[in-house]
Amino acid sequence: MEQYSIKGMFLHADPVVQGVMVLLLLASIATWVVIIEKALLLRKASRIVWQFKRTAYQIGNSIDPEDYPGFSSMIVESGIKESWDHAGGETRADYRERVERTMRGTLASRIYRLEARITLLATVGSTCPFIGLFGTVWGIMHSFIGIAATGETTLAVVAPGIAEALFATAMGLCAAIPAVVAFNKVNATLKKLTKEAVAAIGLVGNALARMHFQQKESRTQPYIAKVEKQG
Repeated sequence: MEQYSIKGMFLHADPVVQGVMVLLLLASIATWVVIIEKALLLRKASRIVWQFKRTAYQIGNSIDPEDYPGFSSMIVESGIKESWDHAGGETRADYRERVERTMRGTLASRIYRLEARITLLATVGSTCPFIGLFGTVWGIMHSFIGIAATGETTLAVVAPGIAEALFATAMGLCAAIPAVVAFNKVNATLKKLTKEAVAAIGLVGNALARMHFQQKESRTQPYIAKVEKQG
């Protein structure tokens, strides 16, 4: 019965099938490393974005990047720096769009970092079933060659080779299914985080535009009053 254990099926398998099994095992390990890494990173990013939105809803008459957690402080800081560049004749809508575009660019760079290595999940999910199937086909072919050489077709002769071959398919599915599920989950979470962060960026951009044009009006009003008095 030891021959039908996982260890036994690997040791008695054809060298090509053994190579396929090792490749699938490494792919599965790499997949779970990425899954655990992304779970931790996305959990942290979700908290940051949630606090980003919460703080953005509470903006008063000033904005301090230090009030924002994690990478959201970098996003706000980039918007503040962009707001210092005053283009002549710029409308409030144009001013706000320029500031928000800069913040969205900073957000995109952070999302890009969170997306790192998810292509591995897509690759494992799409290729491992076929790699396992290749091992199965090769193992069955090797079993048929052995049957032809011995001339025996009893179940005791056929079963070990078929079991080893099917085990390769099972390993391929075990590697691919978690990878596909994780890839879809990571993509959905990143889209949700991006949408929520963009909403917070809109609030910050609106606040910066409001403060800028309020200051502009406060500087203009004394000048207008002086001109009207002279007139």
